[in-house]
Amino acid sequence: MKNTFFGAFCLSLAASIWGGMYVVSKYVLDFVPPFTLVWLRYAIAFVVLFGILKFHQYKTKTRISIRKQDWLLLGWIGFIGYFVSISLQFIGTKLSDAHTGALITSATPAFIVLFAKFVLNESVTLRKVIALLLATIGVVIVIGFDNSGGQSFWGNMMLVGAALTWALLSVYVKVASARFSTLMITTYAIWFALLFTTPVMLWELHEQPVSFPNIIVVFGILYLGIISTAGAFFLWNKGMEMMDAGIGSLFFFFQPLVGAVFGFLFLHEQITASFYLGGLLIIIGVFIAVMSPIHQHQSKEGENHARTSL
Repeated sequence: MKNTFFGAFCLSLAASIWGGMYVVSKYVLDFVPPFTLVWLRYAIAFVVLFGILKFHQYKTKTRISIRKQDWLLLGWIGFIGYFVSISLQFIGTKLSDAHTGALITSATPAFIVLFAKFVLNESVTLRKVIALLLATIGVVIVIGFDNSGGQSFWGNMMLVGAALTWALLSVYVKVASARFSTLMITTYAIWFALLFTTPVMLWELHEQPVSFPNIIVVFGILYLGIISTAGAFFLWNKGMEMMDAGIGSLFFFFQPLVGAVFGFLFLHEQITASFYLGGLLIIIGVFIAVMSPIHQHQSKEGENHARTSL
């Protein structure tokens, strides 16, 4: 029971940090271009995570050899998740607003259902289809049908792309976790993301200068690198170790909640009725998606208990 409460605390704190991340990103992006901010975030996170990884390997006296195909998988994770997804997230947040960014990307768990079918060959049940449809309709409602092609609309579209690619990342991380620890996967995937981001970051710096008008911007960058990346990733992974995966996924809902509250309080963003309606559909859809494996898990546990009793 103690581990369950501690796991719930870790998951709640991680998701809340990610929700607040959108508010910090929105402020810092006024002074630092998107790809440059992504690069700074990962440079800081890599230093922190690499130090922790090496300390852990030294303490446990363990070293895992990485094969060529493993490097390709880690590179793919770094590209699709930490480069493409996060870049779309930052650009989308800059063009849209903080609470919408937090909400749209919260549809990620439902999108995982689709990719898990093709990558992991997981079955697609009626429950999963309904969950995916509800989440998709919710995202459409939040985005709206802005035929004028305004910058908010394109920002929202990029946030949808961020949610889709992060779901794809989650599936491939599950593939890689069969051989490596989450800490090692995250550390080396971030290293690859740094490599992919560097050329774009250098081009962007040539076009858009960086300014540090106050110490708040510096603290914002440090927050994004240390707290929302290295720290939140660690807390989330630690919490998922202590709890059932289906139950743990429910704590992801702290992200849009905190994002909306912080956006309202600190950025004075308006929350419309479409936000609440679309958000409700996304939450219902994701809740349906993650509740399915819980029942299956409990059923399997019951079967195993019956066998052992016999």
